[in-house]
Amino acid sequence: KILEHTTNMLSSISSFYKQQKVEVTAHGEKWHKQIEETVKKLHQELDDMQKEHEAVLQKQKKEFEKMIGKVNEMNGKTIKLQKSKNVKEMQTFVPVIQNRKNLNEVSQYSFPTFYECKIDPNYLQTYFGFVEKMQVKKTSLLENEFKDNDLPGRRILEVPTVTSVIDTGFPASEKENRLYDMAVTEDNKVWMGGASYELKLFDLQGHLHHTVSITTHGMYLCMYNKQVVYTGIKDIKMISDTDTVVTMFTTGDWEPYGVTSAASGDLLVCLRKDDQSKVVRYSSTGTVLQEIQYDSQCQPLYKWAYYIAENVNGDIIVTDWKKNAVIAVDRLGIFRYSYSGFSSSTVTTDSVGHVIVTDYNGDKIHMLDRDGRFLRYIIPEGGIDGIRGVCILGDGEMMVGETKTGIAKRIKYLDE
Repeated sequence: KILEHTTNMLSSISSFYKQQKVEVTAHGEKWHKQIEETVKKLHQELDDMQKEHEAVLQKQKKEFEKMIGKVNEMNGKTIKLQKSKNVKEMQTFVPVIQNRKNLNEVSQYSFPTFYECKIDPNYLQTYFGFVEKMQVKKTSLLENEFKDNDLPGRRILEVPTVTSVIDTGFPASEKENRLYDMAVTEDNKVWMGGASYELKLFDLQGHLHHTVSITTHGMYLCMYNKQVVYTGIKDIKMISDTDTVVTMFTTGDWEPYGVTSAASGDLLVCLRKDDQSKVVRYSSTGTVLQEIQYDSQCQPLYKWAYYIAENVNGDIIVTDWKKNAVIAVDRLGIFRYSYSGFSSSTVTTDSVGHVIVTDYNGDKIHMLDRDGRFLRYIIPEGGIDGIRGVCILGDGEMMVGETKTGIAKRIKYLDE
């Protein structure tokens, strides 16, 4: 029987491998088509970006030329007055000089960078594209002070404003029931949870839409496939459309902390066991796709990975409870940067790659650029007290939660 089986295998081996080649060729043609479409799309993006920024720079050039013309005209008149020694006319002209209109800001541009990453064997697909479009930064001509900008025509408000306040009902006096984390839905509602046994869904006006009872604390939240996900004791759980708590998968001997959904459709989870800490990328069914624990020197990256976010360029950003630091690695798990020196709590990112970190003891929000460089503090009028949870609402707004008061504040930090 074994001989017969072996003979049959030999007789069919040629046709089998021929069929496999046909399948590989078909996949290759499909990938080539996708690459051609993507390249075409990226070329169009570059053309559009070029037109947009040429228009902005042409406008700025005309403004400078106009301003220089007025300054030259003013200088000419000043020289004539100086020679004429006409004191009365000089006195009349002084207010004209004092009230002259200055161009207080000038746009500076960095060109877009093309990023290409190696094929990830876990996904068998190539990630590539323009992850960094033309960024606009403005600098004051008089003070030489840099200000980071979101999009052309929008910039960070000097004094961010609180547009609404929500009393979440998480008690301020009871430490075990305090507000800890939040996650925003597609229709701009916010799930909130903490060291209690319930999750609450609010709209941006502060109306409570939904409350779901859970069997563990809801201290670490994210949205995944339009459902709210939270970490249990040794598992990852999801609230279904019928308010049923569904266990997505278990994490073995490791205790999960922060969780976030990735652009790839996976889940990134902070895990801890004894004195070890790591970040694991899971599929929706709990298959381990990637583990991030050590740097290039085989030293631990994290002491206690706490909260986690993924940036638009694929960076995986973690707050470390024991290091009091923000630690970022790229999508392959290679160390990028760290930012420390404050009591870091939660972390999130906005649509242009700003890294937003809450400072629990400092009562402020740190804003970094996508390379971990400090940009500025965000402290709204009236201040914020013991902040922890944070999420980006879109349209230049964020929601932050005050652990010590149970209050969530909607903050506008970008101008129109």
